[in-house]
This record gives sequence, structure tokens and C-alpha cells, in this order.
Amino acid sequence: MPTSTPAPPPFVDPELTAGLTADPYSAYARLREAGPVHRVAGTDGLPAWLVTRYGDVRQALADPRLSLDKRNAAPGGYQGMALPPALDANLLNMDPPDHTRIRRLVSQAFTPRRIALLREPVRKTADLLLDAIAPHGHADLIASYAAPLPITVICDLLGVAPHDRRDFRSWTDALVAPDPARPDRAKGAVRSMLAFFTRLIADKRAAPADDLVSDLIAVRDHEDRLSEDELMSLVFLILFAGYENTVHLIGNATLALLSHPGQLAALRADPGRLGGAVEELARYDGPAPLAIRRFPTEDITIGGVGIPAGETVLLSLASAHRDPHRYAEPDRLDIGRDATGHLALGHGIHYCLGAPLARMETEVALAALLDRFPGLALDTPPEGLKWRPSLRARGLLALPVSY
Repeated sequence: MPTSTPAPPPFVDPELTAGLTADPYSAYARLREAGPVHRVAGTDGLPAWLVTRYGDVRQALADPRLSLDKRNAAPGGYQGMALPPALDANLLNMDPPDHTRIRRLVSQAFTPRRIALLREPVRKTADLLLDAIAPHGHADLIASYAAPLPITVICDLLGVAPHDRRDFRSWTDALVAPDPARPDRAKGAVRSMLAFFTRLIADKRAAPADDLVSDLIAVRDHEDRLSEDELMSLVFLILFAGYENTVHLIGNATLALLSHPGQLAALRADPGRLGGAVEELARYDGPAPLAIRRFPTEDITIGGVGIPAGETVLLSLASAHRDPHRYAEPDRLDIGRDATGHLALGHGIHYCLGAPLARMETEVALAALLDRFPGLALDTPPEGLKWRPSLRARGLLALPVSY
């Protein structure tokens, strides 16, 4: 008799996943307690396996059997974000050896030494932004500070002239939190980005300068170590990821401090603790609830649960960071905590290339903000704050403050 294909396991009880966007930490706590791995509806609405516990998430992040290459997804499975090849050939879709080759080409732009040289210019930019809002007594810190600071920094690094800096926030919003009722919005953002990067690369080819895009073009044109799609995709990723995650890291960190006056007072009393505080703030409420999706290249077992090759695996960084088996009292913000080992910037070969830049920007942004406004406070009840409606990104739409 022919054997029948076993039915896939059912989705987890919807009550366990209720509120994953509005109240993610409560939802992840329920899931973590219920089990290490669950069958859920993924970010594209299709079935995925969600990993919830710190030990499993950390191990899976470094597991070479978990591929980022979408070609390893099962037929009819993961759909994800549809990008043209010129934007899709980036590090978030690559495994070694291509990943190793391309990462090596740009790693020198993000060394601790080079990032240290950027600290003073970043502080000057932060101070200028705060100068602009200081007379008003109140502001939306996302629109006036947390968003423009990273875009200025990353555009300076890439060599995007001030007059050519477009509305990157609207583009990233359309991609990270797409509106199901407006699919044209995401497609329009992709078209706009493709046109922007095509023109940027053409301009830099015609008139090279001392910037990262010009350096990458030289690698492409003279050393033949990048394809044209890889070149454009790399520039896209550096701008997209360098901007998006840092906006949320600065915004979430500021909210966490304003919501914990004792911790804020301790940091004001000893600014030398800021470096450690940023690590704890990244653990406590980081910008990415989920790592980039992965696809097993063979049948694997995570947390005692068998996962077939090609299926979508989602690793919950947000859940791992609140795992009481890794961090004592994980729901408590403690800037004195040893938060080393947090996964907000990844782990393994896909560890965030721009991690030193993101850390430095957040430190500088918080230092400048706290120096300038000793009376900084929330200007709205915390429950009235609006979060981006996304499983992939944890960020505020606005952060009203008074000072």
C-alpha cells in the first residue's frame, strides 16, 4: 500500500501568539514557557518554525546547516520580500563562500578604529539636531532626532550628498511594515530605491570621491570582485540596515530610560556607565524581534523538535533576551547588568557588520540628549505610544517628549 505523507503539525494555539506585535514580550513569554519551538504563521503568513529559548536561538544563529539563501527554501514555501536582483543579491540572502567574500570587502569600513574617528562628527550632528528642537520645549524624538541622526551618518559614510538625501524613512516603512491594503506602496518604494541607487552609482563612477560607494565601485570595476547586482545590493543593505536598526535602537533605548527613572538617574550620576547601559538597553528592547529567516539544508532538530529541510525557521531574539535561564529577572531593566552575550546584533558569521557603528551612534545619541535636556520626560502616557505594526521590527512611530 502506498504510504501517505504525514500531515504537518498544526499551528500553535492562537492565544499563545496573541499580541506579538502590540505586546511582544508577554506573547513570547507564553510561547517560551509552552515549548522551545512552535509552528506559527511567519512574517509572510506562511508556516514557519519559531524558536523561543536563548540557548537554542544562540546555537541556531551559528549553525551552518541553517541557510540564508532563499534557494534553499522548500518549493511553495517562503515568499518573503520581493526585491529585484539588483537589490536582492545582498548579505542577508547569502551563505559562504559568497557571503565571506563580500563581507571581507566591506569589513574595513566598520573597524573599531574607523568608527572611533566618526565619534566626533556624529556628536556634532547630534548637537545640531538638538539645537534645532531646543527652543520648542517639546518634540517627537523619532522624527526630529532618532531618525535623522543615523541617516546623516550613513549617508556621509556612503557619500550621498545632503541635497540628494531622500525620504528613506517612507521607503523603509513600506518594506518593513507593508500595508496589506496598499501593496502598491511597497512596490513603489522598491522602484524608487532602485532608481536612486542606480543614479548614485552612476554619479560616483563619473566622479569618484573619498567615500564607501566609490571604494566599492573601484573593487567592482578594477578588481572584478563584485558583480554589478552585488555592488548595488551591498550599497542598498548598508543604507537600509544601517539606518533602520539604529533608529529603533536609539528610540527604544530612550523610551526605556524615560520609563525607568531610577535607571535614568543612575546613568546621569555616572555617565561612564553608558557603554554597558547600551548593551543592556539592546537586550531589554532591541530593534529586531526576529533574526533574518533561515532554511535548513537538511532535516534538523532544534530544542528536541524535528524540522524538515527547506522549511522557514524564525529565531526570536526578543524571546531569547527575556529567557530567565539566561538573564536573571529578564523583564527588569538594569544598566548595571552584565548583558554580554545578547543577540541584538546577531551571532556567528552573520553578526551585524555595522555593530560598532550602531553601538557608537546610540552611545553618542543618548549622551548628547541627556547632556542637553536634564528635564527630559515623556510627553504622553506610555500606553498611548504607537509601535510599528511589524513582527520583524520593534520601533516607535513617534516618541513625544518635553524638556
